[in-house]
Amino acid sequence: MADSKREIERKYETTPGTRLPDLTRAAGVSAVEHRGLMELDAVYYDTEDLRLAAGSLTLRRRTGGGDAGWHLKFPVSTGIRDEIRAPLGDTLPDDLAGLVRSRVRDSGVVPVMRLRSARDVHHLLDEDGTLLAELSIDEVRAERLTENGRGSATAWTELEVELADGRDPAVLDAVGRRLRKAGIRPSSSSSKLARALAETAPQKPRQKKKAASPRDAGDHVLAYVRHQITAVVDLDPAVRRDLPDSVHQMRVATRRLRSAFRTYRKVLDRTVTDPIGDELKWLAAELGIDRDQEVLDERLRARTGALPGTLILGPVEARLKVSSTVRHGEARSRIISVLEGQRYLDLLRSLDVLLADPPLRSGAAQEPGDVLARAVTKEHARLATRVAHALEQPPGEERDRALHEARKAAKRARYAGEAARPALGKPAKRFTKRVKAVQKVLGDHQDSVVARDALRALAIQAHGAGESAFTWGLLYGQEEAAAADRERELPEVWARASDPGLRAALKG
Repeated sequence: MADSKREIERKYETTPGTRLPDLTRAAGVSAVEHRGLMELDAVYYDTEDLRLAAGSLTLRRRTGGGDAGWHLKFPVSTGIRDEIRAPLGDTLPDDLAGLVRSRVRDSGVVPVMRLRSARDVHHLLDEDGTLLAELSIDEVRAERLTENGRGSATAWTELEVELADGRDPAVLDAVGRRLRKAGIRPSSSSSKLARALAETAPQKPRQKKKAASPRDAGDHVLAYVRHQITAVVDLDPAVRRDLPDSVHQMRVATRRLRSAFRTYRKVLDRTVTDPIGDELKWLAAELGIDRDQEVLDERLRARTGALPGTLILGPVEARLKVSSTVRHGEARSRIISVLEGQRYLDLLRSLDVLLADPPLRSGAAQEPGDVLARAVTKEHARLATRVAHALEQPPGEERDRALHEARKAAKRARYAGEAARPALGKPAKRFTKRVKAVQKVLGDHQDSVVARDALRALAIQAHGAGESAFTWGLLYGQEEAAAADRERELPEVWARASDPGLRAALKG
């Protein structure tokens, strides 16, 4: 079974003759304890075309030291990575294989680099003898194992300072100041593997060309599409690890993609994008099972927590917890099954193909200000029709359904504005902000509709078990009142979003 650890460290350039300064003069450090030498031997794995390295992920099988095993590292921010560990074995553990599947697909991983390190370890302790950080000086020897460049080697010495679990990162800052004062400079490489790959490349690495700024409508739309596809791939392992908000963010990325396909049909050929859009709709629906349950749980817990104790009759909180736990577990199992399935892999491949050979139409070569502005105003007009229809309906189920349809149109208009913002500037930013406010009102209304359905079901369960249904009825009434408030709020919020001056500014 794999476990997870947050790794916070700083790397520095050194030479075999580098001498450590007196680190007890760093704030918080009272003693430096030499822990001796150890030999580490790590083989790094990747696809033949180094897809993991391209995403700054590292996957290795390491022997030696106190943490021998399989290690998979995900970047979090500069100097911070999440490390997933699994027991040592000859083959890649299933847990880790799943976490790289969105990048690896069916290609599999192969050995790409072997790193052998002689590590000299020091512990930095506080006045109580508690470990603050581990400092190690590594003499590294790297050998490339891929067909292209096999046998090429490099070597270097580096210094790492890794924060101990639960300690204040300020320790790293203090130690870093002492090291820099002694002439020891931060490393320019993010990881040992990145440095080894660069220094053993068959050809001298070329300077990375600065990406050209988007010029025409096609450039702008494809930049937005590429960003969302990257988000889906990047969020896959986070969803598998059940990290907070990961399901929601992945679902949003799929919706933004589908929305871009539908909004910008003058740019991208719908005969290609419509089938992909159908698959994105399927994926969003599967992700939505867990996300909708999460939103509902948060809403009902907040409502219950705000009630005085005298109004909570019966095992209300216990029933909520049981209902949430059961449904979350079922949703999690379903999501993992989806991500492991062939249909999902086929969707990822179709997105790769789309980026490799974009199905551009004639509108793609036109000025972005014209094409994108027309598309955004068209989505606004669609939203206006749905809002007007909803407000014409009498209160009740018909209006609820119409407001839900308006909410979907508001999302689509908002995403259209987001995609157009780099080209249209401030008018698109204002448009997106105002449409988002409409979406928020409509979203809260729909959440109330869903909550009322759930509360009615919970009340029936409680009544059948001989419990009081009073609290469930009270919460139901609060949700009815909340929905009515949103309906009264909508005309004012919509008036700001339908300002003719805003639409005129979009058109330039």
